[in-house]
Amino acid sequence: MHKHPHGPHHHHHPHDHHHEHDHGHGHNSPPPTASQWQTPHLPHGAHDHGHGEEISDELKDLDLVEKAFAEGFAAASDPTSFLRLANIPFTGKRADGTRLHLLRVEQHQGTDIGTVTPHLGGGSFRYAPLPARMTSRRDSLDFIYLEGDRTVKLSLADAKALTPDEEEPSGGH
Repeated sequence: MHKHPHGPHHHHHPHDHHHEHDHGHGHNSPPPTASQWQTPHLPHGAHDHGHGEEISDELKDLDLVEKAFAEGFAAASDPTSFLRLANIPFTGKRADGTRLHLLRVEQHQGTDIGTVTPHLGGGSFRYAPLPARMTSRRDSLDFIYLEGDRTVKLSLADAKALTPDEEEPSGGH
């Protein structure tokens, strides 16, 4: 039962009075979005644990965007132009000012074969292999950048988050 400004009561009368709140499920409104322990295929660090943290629609669909990007990149006759159209910086800066230089793009295909469900209270989980009809394949991309004297792998989201360097090099630095 939910609370009304005029106190809790049962709904045994016509519903013609005004309320200062939205009604939930059962009052001709859609049910709340489903919560689940893990939202599949989100980038690392963007979990939905179902306890109030909202994930932006952009992040919820990131796996679909990445899939479309991987398909287009694989089919592109000119990968460099494709990256330019997608606004992937060849030379970019992190928020802290660190400069990175794009060396290569790696594509991988993964197949989800099993699932885990935590037991109440945490600390343990149940593993279950997925039936064939529930397995899923997905393409992923790694953007390999040179950062100082080492290489780093960035996700599509991380690569797009770089600030393009105005001094895009045509030669060495």
